[in-house]
Amino acid sequence: MSYLENIRTFVRVYELGSMSAAGRDLRISPAVTSSRISQLEEHLSVRLFQRTTRSLTPTEQGKAFYGGACEVLESVENAEAQVVNITDNPKGSLFVAAPLGVGRRLIAPLVPEFLAEYPEVKVRLRLTDRKVDLTTEGLDLAFFLGQPEDSNLRIRKIADVTRVLCAAPEYIAAHGNPASGDDVIADKHECLNLRFPGAPEFQWPLVTPDGTKRFRVAGRYESDDGDVLTDWALAGHGIAMKPVFEVSDHIAEGRLIPVATQTPPEPIQMACLFTHRKRQDPKTRLFMEFVIERIGDAVRNSSMQAQLPR
Repeated sequence: MSYLENIRTFVRVYELGSMSAAGRDLRISPAVTSSRISQLEEHLSVRLFQRTTRSLTPTEQGKAFYGGACEVLESVENAEAQVVNITDNPKGSLFVAAPLGVGRRLIAPLVPEFLAEYPEVKVRLRLTDRKVDLTTEGLDLAFFLGQPEDSNLRIRKIADVTRVLCAAPEYIAAHGNPASGDDVIADKHECLNLRFPGAPEFQWPLVTPDGTKRFRVAGRYESDDGDVLTDWALAGHGIAMKPVFEVSDHIAEGRLIPVATQTPPEPIQMACLFTHRKRQDPKTRLFMEFVIERIGDAVRNSSMQAQLPR
């Protein structure tokens, strides 16, 4: 067994905290994972993990080895990147995450075109509106809306995305059309909220004459799926704050109507996250550039932006 593969396995076990999780990530059995760690420990003549039936904890030697192991893998990947022509024939699996709306509407339609151009690459697209962890989840690239929390990751901005507060005509007929965020709060409108883990309250950043102000909003409807919020809005259950590109067709056809237009939502950043060493990987770089080239202008120049009330 390759010593380098043993090091790769060690790094994933260390990062994921589990032999079985690392095995799933590397597409190898738990037995092979355990064997690779044992071979590495035998070679180094140290114990890298303390194992019990319920837990696996790095030893001091394991913690010390992890930093050097990451440097070894990064050096190898950097060396490979120097000699590989990224337009030649990239191979292997690419693990990509994206929010549901972004993934379904913008990224998923591009995957077949990318795979047709690079037939030896496999794309595994994970769509979720929850926040993801690139390291522990084994991701090569993550598209997102908002601001990243992990400053150790690299970020590539794509565009500032226009957002809109919108509701169905039936809801407006029953509850009125608020002119601003103050009206939304004063009239106690039903606000449809995207729930993130650990979020103690909901705040909508709206642009007022005095600058951006965060309005605390409330509502009985919460979901961690942005498309569910759109469905609720279409059904007349409340007001949703959505990226324009996700609801442009509904607004154009009158199924949703912009509300509180005197204080529109602050635009939100669309970007992608990756680690430094993943940036050196040809297939990661190719896919990132491929997607950004195609969706950047589409997001910035969304046809609905010209139709929104100003």
